Amino acid sequence: MRNSKQLANALYEINAIQIRPDRSFVWTSGIHSPIYCDNRLTMSFPTIRRQIAEQFAALIQDKGEKPDVIAGCATAGIPHAAWLAEYLNVPMVYVRSKPKGHGKENQIEGKIEPGDKVIVIEDLISTGGSAIDSSLVLKKAGADVLGVFAIFSYGLEKAAENFRKANLSYATITNFDVLSEALVENKEITEEQKQDLIAWRDQLGNDG
Repeated sequence: MRNSKQLANALYEINAIQIRPDRSFVWTSGIHSPIYCDNRLTMSFPTIRRQIAEQFAALIQDKGEKPDVIAGCATAGIPHAAWLAEYLNVPMVYVRSKPKGHGKENQIEGKIEPGDKVIVIEDLISTGGSAIDSSLVLKKAGADVLGVFAIFSYGLEKAAENFRKANLSYATITNFDVLSEALVENKEITEEQKQDLIAWRDQLGNDG
């Protein structure tokens, strides 16, 4: 069973997600942000990474179509794809951001066959670009991409728009809105700060 609020709390507790209402985080793009997300930290917490695999499996069950292959987006999606593939006992591949510059110049590592049903795993959805790119690479190889799953999403309208344009479905275990609500419940932030966080996210989505 999925529990998005429980996972949001767990990510916050291990500092995989950090909140600064004063927006003192600066992203590579130069955006001043109240949130920083580094889901790579989950690799060091076996209980949490197991929970993530179980909740991904629950998303697959909800979808009602079992994949033949789990594909991880390089790099942060790779370990979670591996743990999910192990949990489901199915093959796994990963997709590089660009073809390898030597040898066979692979962009997909592992074995994929035309017609294979694939679930793509990413750690974080912001605008969806890297997950969509990986999905298109898999489709070009003949795979039937059932959808993209990620641990966390900022909930940007730009992401929803990009996935619609790419004709891809996506889902996340937890998200920005769930996290904001959990932080208020835990008295980590005030309701006023929560509303400011949501307004920042919505404005970011409109700017995108």
